[in-house]
Amino acid sequence: MLSETTRSDAVLKRLLALHPKKIDLALDRILRLLSALDNPQLRLPPVIHVAGTNGKGSACAFSRAMLEAQGLRVHIHTSPHLVRFHERIRIAGKLISEEALVSLLEEVEQVNAGREITFFEITTAAMFLAFSRYPADALVLEVGLGGLYDATNVVAHPAMTVIQPVGLDHREFLGDDLAGIAAEKAGIIKKGVPLVVGPQDEIARDVILRQADRLGVPVFEFGQDFAARQEHGRMVYEDEVGLLDLPLPKLVGRHQIENAGVAIAALRHAGRGWGTDAAVEKGLATVEWPGRLQRLHKGPLVEAAPDGAEVWDICAPLTDWRGMW
Repeated sequence: MLSETTRSDAVLKRLLALHPKKIDLALDRILRLLSALDNPQLRLPPVIHVAGTNGKGSACAFSRAMLEAQGLRVHIHTSPHLVRFHERIRIAGKLISEEALVSLLEEVEQVNAGREITFFEITTAAMFLAFSRYPADALVLEVGLGGLYDATNVVAHPAMTVIQPVGLDHREFLGDDLAGIAAEKAGIIKKGVPLVVGPQDEIARDVILRQADRLGVPVFEFGQDFAARQEHGRMVYEDEVGLLDLPLPKLVGRHQIENAGVAIAALRHAGRGWGTDAAVEKGLATVEWPGRLQRLHKGPLVEAAPDGAEVWDICAPLTDWRGMW
């Protein structure tokens, strides 16, 4: 009899076998499956959709922490996972259970009926199905690859879109041209939906802002419309609403101050009463994003370290390219 852990592993292994021999970036496969599932992507709480190359996960983690600090129920999707697939789907504050995950995966597997579909697409369909069945106040949704043809980009009317710093990533799918990659990321921009733009290379910035201008969306750009910086051991966030004098984020590094600033801007400008001052401050202190420049305080590595030494975890998420997409 399979253990609780290997039950989901076995289903995920079967889903990998459905992978097309050649990946073409398109939405037809997931739209076909979602239609057969009665379009769960149309029954979601307000969505914050986050794309970019660097800092996507951190921005999602900050957003979740600040929303939960406000007493809100938050669904969150991130990818890839660090250790277990369950980390990708957090339902109203809790990681999806083994039982619920197996049930969802088997349901979408049955509905898909053996047709070719990428691993990321079919598991994204399962994620949407899960989030549609449980009430929440917000959904923080991280893009997997690119943006325009990413499986998460079937959400037609998010509450907010965010594009974090764009760089040369996933070149086998997106190419070596920064402008082209930025155009893919800018594919999540939706008419009438506000956009927060994190720090960008000039080439990527121009592409993103041109697309935003074409669609006539309100833009809040890092360094122009809002700023986040360290001053005298504190974090200062500033926009047209005012200045916040905040504690440094629990996540370490200057880049995390910028990531936190992007999350604050997204919440404050989504027009839903998110991101109160008290919630922002509490969220900075409680945010969790394991394995990304994280100081370890217990465990065998800490016990084996010389006296006075600090142990930091800088591991990357465990993934296989087929497991991502």
